[in-house]
Amino acid sequence: MSVPKKDLQRIEKLRDQIRYHNACYYVHDNPEIPDAEYDRMMRELQELEARYPDTITIDSPTQRVGAEPMEGFETVKHELPMLSLNNAFSEEEVLEYDRRIHDRLPGQKQIEYTVEPKLDGLAISLRYEKGVLVRGLTRGDGNEGEDVTSNVRTIESIPLKLLGKDYPDVLEVRGEIIMPKAGFAALNKRQIEKNEKTFANPRNAAAGSLRQLDPKVTRTRPLEIYCYGVGVIKGKDTMSTHHATLEKLQTWGLRVNPETSVVKGVKACLAYYQAMLDKRARLDYEIDGVVYKVNDLADQHTVGQVARAPRWAVAHKFPAEEELTKLLDIDVQVGRTGKLTPVARLEPVYVGGVTVTNATLHNQDEIDRKGVRIGDTVIVRRAGDVIPEVVGPVLSRRPKKTRAYKMPELCPVCDSDAIRQEGEADLRCTGGLYCSAQRKEAIKHFVSRRAMDIDGLGEKLVDQLIDQGLIDTVADIYSLDKDQLAALERMGDKSAANLVEALEKSKATTLARFLFALGIRGVGETTAQTLATHLMSLEALSRADEETLQAVPDIGPVVAQNIIVFFQQPHNQEVIDKLLKAGVHWPAIEAVDESTQSLQGKTFVLTGTLTKMTRNEAKQGLQALGAKVSGSVSAKTDFVVAGDKAGSKLQKAQALGIKIIDEATLESLLE
Repeated sequence: MSVPKKDLQRIEKLRDQIRYHNACYYVHDNPEIPDAEYDRMMRELQELEARYPDTITIDSPTQRVGAEPMEGFETVKHELPMLSLNNAFSEEEVLEYDRRIHDRLPGQKQIEYTVEPKLDGLAISLRYEKGVLVRGLTRGDGNEGEDVTSNVRTIESIPLKLLGKDYPDVLEVRGEIIMPKAGFAALNKRQIEKNEKTFANPRNAAAGSLRQLDPKVTRTRPLEIYCYGVGVIKGKDTMSTHHATLEKLQTWGLRVNPETSVVKGVKACLAYYQAMLDKRARLDYEIDGVVYKVNDLADQHTVGQVARAPRWAVAHKFPAEEELTKLLDIDVQVGRTGKLTPVARLEPVYVGGVTVTNATLHNQDEIDRKGVRIGDTVIVRRAGDVIPEVVGPVLSRRPKKTRAYKMPELCPVCDSDAIRQEGEADLRCTGGLYCSAQRKEAIKHFVSRRAMDIDGLGEKLVDQLIDQGLIDTVADIYSLDKDQLAALERMGDKSAANLVEALEKSKATTLARFLFALGIRGVGETTAQTLATHLMSLEALSRADEETLQAVPDIGPVVAQNIIVFFQQPHNQEVIDKLLKAGVHWPAIEAVDESTQSLQGKTFVLTGTLTKMTRNEAKQGLQALGAKVSGSVSAKTDFVVAGDKAGSKLQKAQALGIKIIDEATLESLLE
């Protein structure tokens, strides 16, 4: 079938445009067009190629879908061996490397080095002939590698055809296939959802993904490449330095790491090492060190190489982020929100620059998924400032006597029930008012302005009272006297007297405030107000079953269960009884007069500054009329009250077409 000239020209133009925009996106990190425009061009090219299949070439941007599954990988000999790098683990070894370079390049005061991150991935060799990708080989043993051409063709950041015209007839590019951290996390999440094996780290994930026998599987994996050098070059070769070579690769559409630089002298190399070590945790990919290379290519040739490694380059390794050690036992820590976390007690091991004796196991699901048992030899990982974690066991080293572990049914701190709600992975202690692991946060919440509003009892003072053993639960604050308070740091007689007065004043509250102050999980201010309005008494709430609670507006099964479990705990009931005996009280609530609920079912959002009332007064007034007051604007919002200097909430309301009222209109509603 003959192809009209205009269609043939259009096909070539689209291919060139897509290649150019691929380079903008993947190589230069500077896209020039929106994704929608890129997709439009790709669809047009696909339609033209479908109409004229004889025009399809192996270097067309459409040809990344992957070939048919293979039975195995063919082993191919590298035309030029892929050498490994010698390692340096200390500053002294780097200084020795620099000294050896000077010995081979006498007369040079300061050697110029290209410095770059040492990527933790899989080395790859890409061969281009007349600008078209024809082969991709893994490093293998350095002399022979596996032919993974079909798989590398699926990786978006690897150009199928080079840009420009000035590339050599044959160009072999060396690089590293990596999987970014975010892509690795997303991949493992998908593996868990499919109940399939997860990957230990991004490097293993990248290697496993590149060596899939079905290229269509590789296509779904978030692989990327950074190019760091060249091998065989036939034809044009005018570069004189390593860094100039990398810059040239970029002009041909090949991706080079943006952290690559040129420095002079070994001190600058060591400074780069420290800078990258500090930056390591913030990078979106894994690195395990940095690489120093003599920049001048003629000098590289002079310095030479040994059998398996160049003398002109060295990898300065970071402290290992993964090590092996023995899991001695598993304890449980209770966090400030009641979350129970299993913690592995380990034989001390030096990893990530520090000695690690404890590592998180997250939750029971993670313990079961990883198959970790007490007594196992385990892989421990520590990345940057991240809390060390157990990656998994080394099954080949598992002794005969190991113990499986199950999380406790009771909180190890206060013996309250530990429950796991539907849809959650974590166990939580239900003794929020009593548990000493949670008491600081429970007390700080209880005394806060929107809860019991105890003026003068701030965070630092709460810390002092707990640390000195003066209070254990929220009920104990009402037994404090002036002398005890005056003896505390930065507290005088007047401050102590004022706080005693504030404590006494706070005893007169509302049921809604009291419920909010208890810190029941899922019961915020609005929910507390709704519960108080509909159930009318603490006794009724404490005895309510799930059906009764779910009959209250906006109370779902999870919050209903939280409330039931909270009031079932004897410890919590004991604290509440002490609070009531200390004199905490509120006025009786009368049954709601439906005729006064003019705003029943309406949702309001307050934004900006009100001049004639506080936001809290406005909120209480609206709630008294049956309205719900939310903190964020959504499609379910009925009205937004816009005060002075209203910001993003007002803009969002305008965009959604939600009715906006001013303070005067609000006053009319409340009247």
